[in-house]
Amino acid sequence: MVNQTYALETDKETLLAMYREMLLARRIDERMWLLNRSGSIPFVVSCQGQEVLQIAASFALNKEKDYVLPYYRDLGVVLHFGMTTREIFLQAYAKGEDPNSGGRQMPSHFGQKKNRIVTGSSPVTTQVPHAVGFALATKMEKKSAVSFVTLGEGSSNQGDFHEGLNFAGVHKLPVIFMVENNKYAISVPLSKQVACENIADRAIGYGMKGIKVDGNEAFEVYKAVKEAHERALNGEGPTLIEAVSYRLTPHSSDDDDSTYRTKDEVSSEKSKDGIVRFKQFLMDKGYLTDALNEELETTIKQEINDATEYAENAPYADVSTLSNHVYGQKEDH
Repeated sequence: MVNQTYALETDKETLLAMYREMLLARRIDERMWLLNRSGSIPFVVSCQGQEVLQIAASFALNKEKDYVLPYYRDLGVVLHFGMTTREIFLQAYAKGEDPNSGGRQMPSHFGQKKNRIVTGSSPVTTQVPHAVGFALATKMEKKSAVSFVTLGEGSSNQGDFHEGLNFAGVHKLPVIFMVENNKYAISVPLSKQVACENIADRAIGYGMKGIKVDGNEAFEVYKAVKEAHERALNGEGPTLIEAVSYRLTPHSSDDDDSTYRTKDEVSSEKSKDGIVRFKQFLMDKGYLTDALNEELETTIKQEINDATEYAENAPYADVSTLSNHVYGQKEDH
């Protein structure tokens, strides 16, 4: 495993691809906030501060075979698995071409069958037992694939978390649980959510390996997920990974985070931004230059501008499609 991690550190092409996806996720998110504040889109739930762990984990998976069950902040995960920038903006504007729900569901409820992105629902943690079900089916069908499910640390206190991990541990299923610990469950700080020191410590109760990593360090996350992936494929069962980061924005566009945390705290955490760290690593290696970075920023901005314009002008779902995917459709014979 050390050799594989070292290989990643020297793989210029892959590292630049990772950086581009991190940057794309951040810039999309920033644009979403501008659109929301200008009254163009109704709601934003942000990924800022968690892009590095999302992209690093995704690169350790097999996007041609694995199934991902993301939670609402996982913009980086769904981008890596094939959802386009245009599709992201279509769901933000709730337009008819939105591949997630045809404009019916609130933003960031991701789902796209062709890319094995499994649809989530609004109640948190429901994706965990679903991921376990996918892993069970994979094992029964003897397929070489893993299910990867993410959640916030607040969700690790829900009953679905216990039931999912317990079942996966008992049956040694090929599933990876990654808790994106951003230190707040809406307004509740970690210290008031759990009594244990680490979320990863809970793994022992389910008979699986638990590991805690710095979510701002791409190589730590990549190594943990890569090893968990290999264990799963080798029949060694599930893994619980706790990736610690920080939510740099309010919980959502409807939240006022000044009521429960200070500006100094947020500023301090922003100084640890994983994207800045990763960029500096690439610069130090000579893989990234100021000119190349400017080129990336320019192309990403154009991609986002094009996607925004397209989504803004796209039609809403026709009223005749209101009952589609709700009731069974009659087939003509």
